[in-house]
Amino acid sequence: MAYIGTKPTIGNFQICDAISVVNGQAAYTMQVGSVNVIPQSANHMIVSLNGTIQKPNSSFTVSGSTITFASNLATGDVIDFIQILGDVLDLGVPSDATVTAAKLGANSVTAAKLNNDIISGTTELASEPADTDEFLVSDAGTLKRIDYSLIKGGGKLLQVVATQINGVVTVSSQSEVTTGITANITPSASNSKILIFITGTFAMSVSRATTFCGVGLKRTVGGSETNLQGNGNNDNIANNVFGASNMQMQGTYAYSKEDSPSTTSQVTYTLKSRIETSGEAIRFNNGGMGSFITLMEIGA
Repeated sequence: MAYIGTKPTIGNFQICDAISVVNGQAAYTMQVGSVNVIPQSANHMIVSLNGTIQKPNSSFTVSGSTITFASNLATGDVIDFIQILGDVLDLGVPSDATVTAAKLGANSVTAAKLNNDIISGTTELASEPADTDEFLVSDAGTLKRIDYSLIKGGGKLLQVVATQINGVVTVSSQSEVTTGITANITPSASNSKILIFITGTFAMSVSRATTFCGVGLKRTVGGSETNLQGNGNNDNIANNVFGASNMQMQGTYAYSKEDSPSTTSQVTYTLKSRIETSGEAIRFNNGGMGSFITLMEIGA
């Protein structure tokens, strides 16, 4: 649209906060929304005092955010309003809520101008997301964010520890002692489950027609031992071996168990064993292959 004369000024037109007159005071601080404002000059202002428009640089001057009237104001004087106009030399600061999408050029907003909470795809995530990392999903056409913890799948294999134990270990004690079949694992999450698989060979020297050996699985965390399976001759891996007196027995065994240690500290799983009667014995890792213990951490 064409204009006759000077083109109207475009800028940030602001009305200053109300100012209370102090008797005998000429200088006052100008604010908008309780924040100090600095006009371009006194000529960029319209000031009304007691219902009369004041002349810039005569009735008042401006320095920074301070307006100083030509004479001290008195009780009863009223500063009706102070309007700050835009900068006539450039577009100045647009007025609030005046910039529309149509005013922005195509591709004019770059990643450098976006806050880091905007998804831009400029940075690669090279590892599994944290539980609090967020994704965008469309919920019936409405874009929403969702934590990774709510959509990640459970039952993921997180780590495996496999150990082979060689060398015969003979247990002849009537109190539980280690068989040498042991392995350590440090869970990556406190809600992980540990799957335990143990296979091996054993041989017994039996002196009575009916006897047993007890084999129990123990979990140790920070020096504290917990019995997971077996205790003496109840519910053990090897138990109640029946045979003739002075009989030599040997065989293999396989054992598995699921455990929830509820920790991220190192966990030790150990087979312990005892024999019922003095003079009897059980040998573990008997034969050339020895024994195997495998620990698998499964994510919740």
